[in-house]
Amino acid sequence: MADTLYNTHILRLAASIPHQMRLDHPQASVQRVSPICGSRVTVDVDLDAAGRIARFGQEVRACALGQASAAILGAAVLGKTPLELARARDALAGFLKGDAETPGDWPGIEALAPARAHKGRHGSILLAFQTAADAAAAAAMR
Repeated sequence: MADTLYNTHILRLAASIPHQMRLDHPQASVQRVSPICGSRVTVDVDLDAAGRIARFGQEVRACALGQASAAILGAAVLGKTPLELARARDALAGFLKGDAETPGDWPGIEALAPARAHKGRHGSILLAFQTAADAAAAAAMR
């Protein structure tokens, strides 16, 4: 089962996280830590005049699955709205919990499907999406 969970695709994603830098003077910055595994993600965002992610930075200290999730998030985050991020977070959470048949329509998110059966990994997988959604919502309130 570990071979399926930590497959080559997941490991490649984990090694290629986009936007791995903190932003100078972001509109919002949020850090979240998973109490179960200690994974930590910090996200900085700036929204443009239309309310879409214009600049994004993330610092990720997580297991391979958490890193892969951050890579999937980062690859498609620019141009998204806070609502789109919240929907992606909720779709992924519902899928992992067993309340939905698919993890949503975020590009590449299906790569995380093998982790559904591993509850202990869900917190780390959700962390990047939760943190990004929180940061985007905070920036929208400014």
